[in-house]
Parts: sequence; structure tokens; C-alpha cells
Amino acid sequence: MSASDTNGLTYADAGVDIDAGNELVRRIKPLVRSTRRAGADGEIGGFGGLFDLKAAGFQDPVLVAANDGVGTKLRVAIDAGRHDTIGIDLVAMCVNDLVVQGAEPLFFLDYFATGKLDPAEGEAIVSGIAEGCRQAGCALIGGETAEMPGLYANRDYDLAGFAVGAAERGGLLPSDDIAAGDVLLGLASSGLHSNGYSLVRRIVESSRASLDGLAPFDADGTLGQVLLTPTRIYVRSLLRAIREGAGIKALAHITGGGFTENIPRVLPEALRADIDLPAVPVPPVFGWLAGQGGVAEREMLRTFNCGIGMVVVVSEANAATLAALLAEEGERVVPLGRLLLREGEAAVTFNGSLAL
Repeated sequence: MSASDTNGLTYADAGVDIDAGNELVRRIKPLVRSTRRAGADGEIGGFGGLFDLKAAGFQDPVLVAANDGVGTKLRVAIDAGRHDTIGIDLVAMCVNDLVVQGAEPLFFLDYFATGKLDPAEGEAIVSGIAEGCRQAGCALIGGETAEMPGLYANRDYDLAGFAVGAAERGGLLPSDDIAAGDVLLGLASSGLHSNGYSLVRRIVESSRASLDGLAPFDADGTLGQVLLTPTRIYVRSLLRAIREGAGIKALAHITGGGFTENIPRVLPEALRADIDLPAVPVPPVFGWLAGQGGVAEREMLRTFNCGIGMVVVVSEANAATLAALLAEEGERVVPLGRLLLREGEAAVTFNGSLAL
């Protein structure tokens, strides 16, 4: 054995621990198995994940793909030392974007990059991803873990998610019969979801509130717990409504850009969404952020979901039946407004004020 064999640098010396990566794969295999569904029953560890569309029951499918991250909500998770729910957010941000197009989420892949791999921490992150997949009914069929010292500080990490769904040809949303007079239903959010956290963190910092301390607006939980409440996944309830022909014409996932940017994405240019703001069930965290940060109502409406994570367009004749079905599936449904002719107005108009 030469001197270079005994004294030379190794990958571990450079900060990358292959054994830790193998240990993480060992830990997460049961989590991956827990997400199996028709069409996906393979093990992770190969060079690619497989999915059988025919086994999933599709006859003439159109594939729909989405990818997303969770933004600087990651910073809150890292600072709070809580990593078991951020994966739910990662899945939610992708699969909610699939269902708004009428697609059933089929499989999910994740990308996890960190400065120093901790197998236990990685397992907690993937446990959240697996839980999100179970909630959405999709399979976690693969992913990538990258240990990159020098690019990420200490144990900072980043996440990205990739989801693929399918709909039978002709079943995609939005439909082509959206018309003035159609009703807007709002589905309540679980809180902040995964948008606006750069502003949230700025307000928390200026308020000198502690993530470990009780939330100033909620004596039942810490501020960190409230800020890390996972994004609600609307897939199962909306898929049931779509499959049962309950009359959904369009869906808008209220993410970054809030009401003003997301609702127009699914409407014909001749129509506007007229929103009744007093109908919005505003969680206390939004009122605290607005008051503590001096954030104007219009800025709240274009930054946050303000309490509505999904907007549904339906005819007036079908609105009550659809609302009842969604409520039966566990959604909190509120009449949010209706569609009107635009006639020179903005694409989204508001009546009244938010209960901030």
C-alpha cells in the first residue's frame, strides 16, 4: 500500500459522508413503502422510479406535472428545530397545483440538499413527505439527497418537490363553460400555508417574539408551532367532487400572490371575481401579522391566503350540493362571492374588509 493510499484525502475529509447517506436510505425505506398505491409498488434505490398508468386505471390519460418548494418557511423549521412537518408542505404545494387542473396526483419525487447530513433529521423530513403523499394518495417513488458542504452552512437545508398526476383526456380544468353569475366558494386554509414567510420572518424579528414562546395571539401553542402548521392538502375532497360530477368549473390554489394573482389565472378575460371579504374566515395569525407589521389590507390580499387556501368556481344551481359534499369531506366551505362581467374593472374586486 502506497503512502498516498494511507495519507490521501477522502470524500469524508471533504465533508461528504457516504455512510450517512446510506443510513438515511435505510431509515426511509419503510416510509416510502407506506405511500404505495396502484401503479407504484417498487422499492427506492434504483436509478429511477417506475409508475404504471394502466395499473392505476387510466384509459386515455393526459399527464400533468408540477414542482415547487416551501420557500423561507424552511428557515423557521431550521430555527425551531422541528423538521417533521415541513415535508407535508412540500407535497401540498405541488399536489394542490395538480388537482386544480382536474388531475389525480400519482407520484412524487423530492430533492433534499444540506450542508451536513444528519440521518435522524433527514428521516424526520422524509416522514413529513411520506405523510403528505399519504394524504394526497400519491406514491413517493424516489428522490435525491445531496450533501454539499461549503454551499449550505452547518445543517441548513433546502427542499424541492416534483409531482406528476393524470386526468382522462377531456376532463381537465378549468372548463369552457365558466360564465357571469357563477358562484365562488372558498375552502378554509390551515393557516399561512407556505407563502409570504420572508415578510413573516421580518415581522417576527422586529417584534422580538420567540419561536419557542407562546404565540401572542394563541395561548394554546408556541409561535413556532403556529408558523409551522402544515399546508392543507385539498386533493381527496376535490377529487371526489370532480369524479362525482358535482359541477366544479375551475379551481384556484391561493399561494404566493394571494387572491389578486391566483384567481385570474383560471378565469376568462371577460370576467372578474367579486369577493366578499367579510366572508373570509381569517385565522388570528394574519391579524397579528397585519397589526404588528403595519401591513395594509391590499398587501395582505396579494401576499397571503388570509384564510382561504382554495377557491372553487361552480354554477349557482350546483353550489349548495357541491358545498355540502365538500363539507362532508371535512372542508370548511364559505360562500365567497361570484363572477361578474369585467367591464373595465380589475380581474379581482373586493367588497367590505377582512376581519384582521
